[in-house]
Amino acid sequence: MKEVLELIAKALVENPDQVSVTEIEKDDSVTLELRVADGDMGKVIGKQGKIAKAIRTVVKAAASIENKRVSVDIVQ
Repeated sequence: MKEVLELIAKALVENPDQVSVTEIEKDDSVTLELRVADGDMGKVIGKQGKIAKAIRTVVKAAASIENKRVSVDIVQ
């Protein structure tokens, strides 16, 4: 899941070397924190959050294969 999120984010941004994903496990769920360069934040979020929603959907679909709950947080 972490790799899927990192791959998608690096494809969207202009500075792929500044993309980092942190995985935080809590009980039966996993939180993935995505960090990108300040200038790339808009590209990851998209208009009205559509790209962010699509990213979350893809990552949740990948996690469902492993029967895990995942949430994606985009942080600065």
